[in-house]
Amino acid sequence: MSYLGVDLHQNSITICRREADGSEVFETLTLSPADLDRFCLSLDADDEVAIEATGNSAWFRDQVLPCVGRVVVVNPSQFKVIRKSVKKTDRNDAAALALFLEKDMLPETRAKTQAEAELASLAHTRDLLVKQRTRLLNKIHALHVGKGLKLKKESLGSKRGLAAIDMGLFSACEQIEIAVLRETATALTASLKQLDGEIEKLASALAGYEGIVSIKGIGARSAAVLLAGIGNVHDFESADKLAAYFGMVPRVSQSNETDHRGRITKRGNKLARTTLVQCSLIATRYSPYLKAFYDRIRARRGTGKAIIATARKLLAIIYDTLKNGWVFEDFTQFQRRENPVRAGQSS
Repeated sequence: MSYLGVDLHQNSITICRREADGSEVFETLTLSPADLDRFCLSLDADDEVAIEATGNSAWFRDQVLPCVGRVVVVNPSQFKVIRKSVKKTDRNDAAALALFLEKDMLPETRAKTQAEAELASLAHTRDLLVKQRTRLLNKIHALHVGKGLKLKKESLGSKRGLAAIDMGLFSACEQIEIAVLRETATALTASLKQLDGEIEKLASALAGYEGIVSIKGIGARSAAVLLAGIGNVHDFESADKLAAYFGMVPRVSQSNETDHRGRITKRGNKLARTTLVQCSLIATRYSPYLKAFYDRIRARRGTGKAIIATARKLLAIIYDTLKNGWVFEDFTQFQRRENPVRAGQSS
C-alpha cells in the first residue's frame, strides 16, 4: 500500500509516492491521455491518493478513483501547510500531501454529484451576473445624481424603468454611456431569466426539493443554492455539524483557563450562507415561531446576533426536513403532509 500526494495543475501533475518504510519517489507527468493511463496502471487497488481541490480536481478524482482504494480531495483553506510553506515547490507540495495522507490528517472536501456540481455552478454564475447588473444600474443612478436629478434605484430594476430615462437631460457623451449601460443591463436581465429557468428545473429534480420549498421563505432559486450547498444531508451527523459546514458557528479559542468565543467562522459556501440568512429574514414574516425566536434574541443580544441565530435555527429546520423527508402542508403552523417524501427519494 502506498500513499500518493499529487500536486495538480492544468496540464501536468507532480506525484510523491510514499511507501510504508517512509521512502519517497517523485515523478512529473503531463495530463495527456497516454501519461494519465500510465499513471493509473501504476496504481494498486489499496493505494490512497490526495489532491488539493482545484478547478479540475473533480475530473482527476473520477479518472483515478476506479484504480485505488481512496481519493482524498483536500480543502486548501483548511490545509495551510502548503499555502504557508517557505519552500513552495511542486515536489514539496506533493510530499506534504502524501505525508499527511499517511497520517490521516487531511481536511477532506465533500464530493458532490454531477447534478449538484452543475447546479452549484449555475447558481454561482447567476450570482456573478446579478452583482454585475447591480453595478451597472448603480452607475446609471450615479449619473443622475451627478446632474442633481432625483431617481429611485428601484425604478431601474425593470425594462420599462430603464426605457423611461430622459436622455435629453444628459450630454452627448453621457447619452452614449447610459445607452451602453442600459443595453448591457437589459441583456443581463434576459440572461438571468434564462438561468433562472434552468436552475429551477435542475433543482426540482433533486431529492428534498419539494420539502425545502414547502418551508415558507425559501423559493425555487434559494432552494437550488441550499440543496447544492448541502449535498447529501446524511453526510452530517447532526444539525450542528451542518451549521459548522456552513460557517454558522462561533470561533472558539481555548487556552488553559481562557475560553473565548468570537464571531462565526464564515467557512464554507458564502453564497449558500448568504442565501440562508436572506431566507431566514423572510421566514420570520410568516412563522410566529421564528419571529418570536428572533425577537427574543434581538432583545437580549442585538439585531446582528439575532439574525445569525435565526438563520441557524432555520438551517436546523432544513436539516430535519431533508433528513426525514418532510413536506410541510402549512409551515407557519408546522403542519406536515401525512405522506411525506422519504429522504433520498426524488419528489
